Amino acid sequence: MFIDRVLREAKRVLVEREDAVKLILATILARGHALIEGVPGVAKTLTVKTVAKLLGLSYKRVQMTPDLLPGDIIGSYIYDQKTGDFRLRKGPIFTNILLVDEINRASPRTQSALLEAMQEKQVTIEGTTIRLEEPFVVLATQNPIEYEGVFPLPEAQLDRFLVKIEMGYLSRNGFKKLLVEADVIEEESEKLKSVVNREAVLGAITSMNAIYVDESIYDYIVSICEATRKHVAVKLGASPRAGIALLKVSKAMALMEGRKYVIPDDVKKAAIPALSHRILIKPEYEVEGVTPAKIIGDILVKTPIPKP
Repeated sequence: MFIDRVLREAKRVLVEREDAVKLILATILARGHALIEGVPGVAKTLTVKTVAKLLGLSYKRVQMTPDLLPGDIIGSYIYDQKTGDFRLRKGPIFTNILLVDEINRASPRTQSALLEAMQEKQVTIEGTTIRLEEPFVVLATQNPIEYEGVFPLPEAQLDRFLVKIEMGYLSRNGFKKLLVEADVIEEESEKLKSVVNREAVLGAITSMNAIYVDESIYDYIVSICEATRKHVAVKLGASPRAGIALLKVSKAMALMEGRKYVIPDDVKKAAIPALSHRILIKPEYEVEGVTPAKIIGDILVKTPIPKP
């Protein structure tokens, strides 16, 4: 499979971002969307652009601002004076990978323009419904430290994202490597070429259907999701859709490892990215520093692992 080639080539321009690349690939294979959270300057945009280029997929970027309108994303019909007809001016949403930069800077009205596309893989422009080309993946970024001039994503929209990818600072050694190789990395980024094409990516997506899931794995996922609902610090636990997301990401993890079946380790790797943004913590625990990731980690430790 092409996963190893993508990871190997990505390392030429990305430092310590292998986990993020894997999660983006899992998102694409599972036909989902990802929310990438991190402070400015941690290579969120570069990571997305690198994956799109290596997969041979079309890529467009939208910089969200408060004055951006839905039509700026999905497009509109404009009058052509030469022909006397209205023709469709397609927006940047007509692509394979759409990077929505700083999604929480856009107004709720503009954010909602993405909902139909993310859920139904289609857009409606002036009453006309248009299917989007597969694969269609929204990779949205947001800055976790800014609270002014932003519109936090409501829970319903957060739930549209298959995974949440957290990108933090590099380690000391990783940071030093980046400084030493900064000029080389910039050159290599421009030279990157696709190692696979769109048809092969679509074939890999289709092969997800052949991944076997044992009944014990289904029970394991159910136990994890139910434990989030019963946790003392949790106000709102994992929904059925969250369980489906966990299953999809687990299957994608198995496929990327070259297996045709899911094992408990796949579920463990997928649990925090697939569930953390879908869990609400009670305010009294939130002020004490309790996070969804910590709760899910505790649940994984306590939940019995299925035996083969």
